[in-house]
Amino acid sequence: MPTEFVPVGTRGINAGQTVLDVPEMQIGHPAQTALAETLKAGKQTRISIELVPRSRSGLGAELEEVRSLGGVQTVNIPDLLRYSLRSWQGCALAKAVVPQAIPHIRAIDINPKAPLPMAAALDAAGITEVLIIEGDAPADMGHQTYDVTSLEIIRKFRRELPHVTVWAGLDPYRQSFARERDYAEAKLEAGAVGLFTQPFFDLRLLELWAELLVGAEVFWGATTVTSEKSLSYWQTRNKAVFPRTFEPTLEWNRQFAAELLAFARRSGSHAYFMPVRASVAEYLSGVL
Repeated sequence: MPTEFVPVGTRGINAGQTVLDVPEMQIGHPAQTALAETLKAGKQTRISIELVPRSRSGLGAELEEVRSLGGVQTVNIPDLLRYSLRSWQGCALAKAVVPQAIPHIRAIDINPKAPLPMAAALDAAGITEVLIIEGDAPADMGHQTYDVTSLEIIRKFRRELPHVTVWAGLDPYRQSFARERDYAEAKLEAGAVGLFTQPFFDLRLLELWAELLVGAEVFWGATTVTSEKSLSYWQTRNKAVFPRTFEPTLEWNRQFAAELLAFARRSGSHAYFMPVRASVAEYLSGVL
């Protein structure tokens, strides 16, 4: 793979070692390996759509678009503090349209010494999966956060809600390949069943990560970047890697979504798509 596709922060790789020399992840716990194999055996690729819960009416309209696409069995909903609708509340609404809805849970919002505050709401809505992410520091300094990691909250969910399947996040851009791979392995050993990645824009980088994550259950992510401003955001804020052929057009993003989905189906993994400044239908109609 050309070196220009190595993300910022590969200093965790030893001098003289290329990214292709980094060993693939070996899932350490025998039960975790067995679970990953069970999930893959005879199971079709899952497709999830990430929807932002700006309002009940707005989410309802997007869910109707998801329904019209057909073939989508899952939505995942982020927990964004600037909106009043929490992720699990949005997922409760989504369950009327799709069989599975996965709320994002911000680890730093969870008090490690108190019972999980959303436990009753999850059970009442029949929500059986969650995605644990670290969470960004809130803009509102009055919002209470805790000095915890995703690992601690994954373990907490497994203790307090053992019937709920826990997914964890993977960010291919924030640190070295080796460090992020090791952190992903730690999340799986803590009890996560698999990983949701940050969106990819280059299939070659995705394929490299697939080699590093052999044996792991993965939702590969894609999103729409359709302006120079959005491109700059992803490059500067998220340190995302784009190929030289990238174009900030809906057509390019639709083509990449189709390629990512084809890869997921070939590899027995899963895919999620996050439409931004494009409707669900504009982005994914004819792609899924």
